[in-house]
Amino acid sequence: MKARSRVRTAHIRNRNTRHAYLAAVRRFAGWCEDRGLALGQVEPVVVAAYIEELTRARSPATVKQHLAALRMLFDRLVVGQILPFDPASSVRGPRHVVKAGKTPVLSVTETRALLDGIDVSNLVGLRDRAFLGVLVYSFARVSAAVSLRVADDYTQGPRSVFRLHEKGGRYNVVPARRLAQGCVDAYLEDARIGEDRRGTLFRSCEPGRRDALQERGMSRVGAFKMIKRRARKAGLPAEICAHSFRGTGITEYLRNGGDHEVAARIAGHESTRTTQLYNRLRMEISLVPLSRKKLHHRVLA
Repeated sequence: MKARSRVRTAHIRNRNTRHAYLAAVRRFAGWCEDRGLALGQVEPVVVAAYIEELTRARSPATVKQHLAALRMLFDRLVVGQILPFDPASSVRGPRHVVKAGKTPVLSVTETRALLDGIDVSNLVGLRDRAFLGVLVYSFARVSAAVSLRVADDYTQGPRSVFRLHEKGGRYNVVPARRLAQGCVDAYLEDARIGEDRRGTLFRSCEPGRRDALQERGMSRVGAFKMIKRRARKAGLPAEICAHSFRGTGITEYLRNGGDHEVAARIAGHESTRTTQLYNRLRMEISLVPLSRKKLHHRVLA
């Protein structure tokens, strides 16, 4: 089973999805090897037992992703005439319907305190503030932000825009809000990389130095660690993560009268239903009657 765990994922254009699917297949291969199961012995009941066990340890979303990876693996093996049938095709995963997002978002005050609290007397501070500004004001995913090139920050007509590299190899040109553009301009001026149009925009710094950049860009892991570090220093809850800034930007855009269709386009969502998962306005509205009801009971008491 181990030799077959290297499922072909070249046609999956998103690198993160490829890595996730490969990790899922390797986990299943290891599970089969621990039980002495060869590839030809994998039947639907085996896959179902694995999924059932995985359901007790992982979230429904993770289990469904693992099952999708297995279906892709076995589909390729059937097409390649290595297996006569797909043992995962008839296996059903856990029911998983997401109606509201759980990722915490920041208030306007918290966002401004975070950005204003960053020490911008050095290059690292300027870079981090610019990176967070892009996440908030452009609704960008971390993977899209770290993939930005210097040439992806440009002027189109009367306004500045960012060209984000989204999932599936797509590009999404979004308007650069004034505050975000100001942060990026300050960073570019101090970093002196404005002429390197093909170079990565957000770059890693030299180890132990806060005023020298390397040519290679920030990694996703490095960006995640930076976000946690900056949030912790600003006294924000430990639950704050990269998606919190995306949710913050979408929520505040809609709060100020923004259109759902436009928000979905900026966020790179194919459906406004996905965008609504980041919108916390409905949660705030639903809490108002509850608070008034509690106050009413206290007055009567």
